[in-house]
Amino acid sequence: QVQLVESGGGLVQAGGSLRLSCAVSGRTFSSYAMGWFRQAPGKEREFVATLSRSGSSTYYADSAKGRFTISRGNAKNTVYLQMNSLKPEDTAVYYCTAAEGTRAEWVPARWSLYDYWGQGTQVTVSS
Repeated sequence: QVQLVESGGGLVQAGGSLRLSCAVSGRTFSSYAMGWFRQAPGKEREFVATLSRSGSSTYYADSAKGRFTISRGNAKNTVYLQMNSLKPEDTAVYYCTAAEGTRAEWVPARWSLYDYWGQGTQVTVSS
C-alpha cells in the first residue's frame, strides 16, 4: 500500500505559478510511476503529466507541455508539479497518482492504469 497526500493548491491569477507537492509514504517510492490528473466541475478526469519509476522519463498532456513540469525529490519522497503561465482553464482539482509497474521507463497516461490516488488539491486560476 502507498499513501499520497497532495498540497500546494490555491487561488492564483492568470499568468501566475503554483507548485503542487505529493508526499508519498508506504512502499518504496521508486516502485511506482507517478502521475498527476485533474478534474474540473462537470468534466471528466484528465491526464496532466507522468514520471517514470526511474525518474528519467516524462510524458505530458498537450495542455501541459511547455508550462508544467513534473519532478521528484528522492530524499523527501515527494513528487512535484510546477505549473507556470496558468490559465483559467487550468482550474480543477488536481490528483496525485501512483502506478505499479515493472518497466523502469513506463509513463502511463490512462487513469485506469493507476493504482493509488490522493485526495486532491484545488487549483483556481482567476482571469
